[in-house]
Amino acid sequence: MSGKSKTACMGKDFKGIIDRTDSTELSGNVRVYHFPAGGTGSGGGSLFPEYEYLYLDKELSVDKIMAKSKRKRVGTYSLDRMEVFAPVYSYHLDNFKNRQVKEKDYSIGEVLQPDGRYAMYYEGGEKILLSPNEELVKVLKNMAPRKVFSE
Repeated sequence: MSGKSKTACMGKDFKGIIDRTDSTELSGNVRVYHFPAGGTGSGGGSLFPEYEYLYLDKELSVDKIMAKSKRKRVGTYSLDRMEVFAPVYSYHLDNFKNRQVKEKDYSIGEVLQPDGRYAMYYEGGEKILLSPNEELVKVLKNMAPRKVFSE
């Protein structure tokens, strides 16, 4: 995704809507990643929810953006509790495929070619689907190199 998008930043120092690019360093080690989950309909609203990923202090937070104005935190995941993070069709996930897990989809909602979705197995009981950009994958790989795979 290229160009600018409006990204809402929550916190004491970042109130309101700020014009930012898709990945923006706001201060220190705070980085905001914004990924729309679908196109727009004729009414100007989004057909699918949008998700925003926020990485801060070994935690990955996922916010759901509804109607481009409201947001709700849908999950916070510690990298220490993550078991594996790899592309959806990676061989690194073969050992996890037969598990009975609760699946949560925070990705773009459709399979594209090439498929840019990633699966994260978290604490043995959750499978989280995400659509990160290369920069977020690189940041996660630097923080947990034995758990994050990009091929």
